[in-house]
Amino acid sequence: MLTIGDNAPDFETRDQNGQPIRLSDYRGKKVVLYFYPKDDTTGCTAQACSLRDNYDELRQAGYEVLGVSVDDEKSHQKFIGKYDLPFSLLADTNKEVVEAYGVWQEKSMYGRKYMGIVRTTFIIDENGIITDIIGKVDTKNHAAQILK
Repeated sequence: MLTIGDNAPDFETRDQNGQPIRLSDYRGKKVVLYFYPKDDTTGCTAQACSLRDNYDELRQAGYEVLGVSVDDEKSHQKFIGKYDLPFSLLADTNKEVVEAYGVWQEKSMYGRKYMGIVRTTFIIDENGIITDIIGKVDTKNHAAQILK
């Protein structure tokens, strides 16, 4: 399990346009790396819209925002288009990033167990060090949790 002070695991995956993205591309910048279960679901939409509505403040505070789910690029494009999201969503269809960050875990709903993403946000500094981990995400007020 990753903790505050750890090096954030580098990765390479694709954004919504199929462009390769590496965490190391963002060295020298602070990164909000947020993991969410699924595009265009109630909680995930509230979370993305909180980040969208406060995007200018996040940018002024020096943050780049990257969302990660196991949805594919086409799903991400629809989600971005529907809600006018100003940041990239990363398609981790092979689950390498979610596993590297320890957020692909067993979950339970209505007594049924399944594997899925546990909603978690990692704040990463300019040197690639994890400075905060938000495990109890308030989807409607997520930007405020980051900017606190």
